[in-house]
Amino acid sequence: MQLFNNQEIKIYNSLTGEKELFTPINDGYVGMYVCGPTVYSNVHLGNVRTFMSFDMVFRYLKHLGYKVRYVRNITDAGHLENDADVGEDRIAKKARLEEIEPMEVVQRYTVDFHNILNTFNFLPPSIEPTATGHIIEQIELIKTIIDNGFAYEVNGSVYFDVHKYNESNEYGILSRRKLEDLIHNTRELDGQSDKKNPQDFALWKKAEPTHIMRWPSPWSDGFPGWHLECTAMSTKYLGEQFDIHGGGMDLKFPHHECEIAQNQASKGKSPVNYWMHANMLIMNGKKMAKSTGNFILPTEIFTGDNPHITKAFSPSVARFFMLQAHYRSILDFTNDGLLASEKGFYRLMDAINSLDDIKTSASSNIDIDAWKQKCYDAMNDDFNSPILIANLFEAVKYINQLKEAKANISESDLETLKATIQTFVFDILGLVNVSKSETGTDKLSSAVELLIQLRQEARLNKDFATSDKIRDDLAEAGIQLNDGKDGTTFTTN
Repeated sequence: MQLFNNQEIKIYNSLTGEKELFTPINDGYVGMYVCGPTVYSNVHLGNVRTFMSFDMVFRYLKHLGYKVRYVRNITDAGHLENDADVGEDRIAKKARLEEIEPMEVVQRYTVDFHNILNTFNFLPPSIEPTATGHIIEQIELIKTIIDNGFAYEVNGSVYFDVHKYNESNEYGILSRRKLEDLIHNTRELDGQSDKKNPQDFALWKKAEPTHIMRWPSPWSDGFPGWHLECTAMSTKYLGEQFDIHGGGMDLKFPHHECEIAQNQASKGKSPVNYWMHANMLIMNGKKMAKSTGNFILPTEIFTGDNPHITKAFSPSVARFFMLQAHYRSILDFTNDGLLASEKGFYRLMDAINSLDDIKTSASSNIDIDAWKQKCYDAMNDDFNSPILIANLFEAVKYINQLKEAKANISESDLETLKATIQTFVFDILGLVNVSKSETGTDKLSSAVELLIQLRQEARLNKDFATSDKIRDDLAEAGIQLNDGKDGTTFTTN
């Protein structure tokens, strides 16, 4: 069913800074590319949030009847430290530190990436290409850019000539940066670099003797620049121009800016019609960072084994929490936010699970079709998941009124309500129907909180034998008590 003929989507285009009516290049087909992970460590929760946003976009476009080719790459070579043209390859460095092969690093963290996304109920992309699987395409792309006069080779490395490119194009068009400002804010080259200008970026790097990951090329044994792989793979699978390119806000400059430049230099055209960028995730009002301890791994959300949260949360609760913020807004990850989302999630599931018990009437006293269109309107407005969720809670209120016989609904309207909720809650938002009784987490929390209270009373009465017994018995059962200045919390192992 081609619902897209009746639903007009507006997408905020980072390139123009405006919401624009979505019109695919080929009627009924959508090509979408999203920059995937560099697989040298466990996937960061901020990256999960970005991929979740585009999973929702993918789901909605498919629901509307579009035939979507969704390409999300795996970076398994070429991404140097600090996103620069110098330093060690991130994967090779991890391999050196752990004394294993680089491809062992790649395999370990690619598996972790897939496991985490599967746990969050992501749909797999249509194609998941790797950088190392497309070395030939990247070499051919470099040859074309050199032939067109926008790149130069020095000592076995090839660099994109940003100044030459800017004579006929606009470098900085996506990030709204002027080359003159970039020049002004860039330190002079120290004489050690092969680049003509500090703003130039690597298309191919000659490998040092110690560099493990290397491939033969017309210029040297080396490896491709990080920006190049996405241009090569997106155009191979989606064509020289395609509909949507997504990624995190942090990739806008220089990564996506360089992609545009590479495509213009090689194909003579801008590659993408709609650039979409998901905003960052912070934690407790601050940047997430392992170095400061303000950090949580996705798996720790499910186990509760992290000092920043008071209990374990199900993957669907965590997904629901993240989708309550618009993909273009900053999301603050907090324990209080998760607890509030958990209550809301179970309210929604309880209402959905009670739909089969609703008694119908001859007529309805709510306009179900109008409510249904409001759900579509929310998603059509730049995939506004928080407004969609607000509309779903309107339905929860109505369902509760029906249960209490304070409202009426016809049989056909009840079927429409059920189908619409199924579509938006499970098919588009990607939530999984889990009730409190199935998880048992609330019952467990109540029982442990009671034991914590009894232990506190025992300590106040200086009955340390009882206090220690409660703590030790819970530890044997896999429940760790954590005493802090704000009281006692627990985590499960």
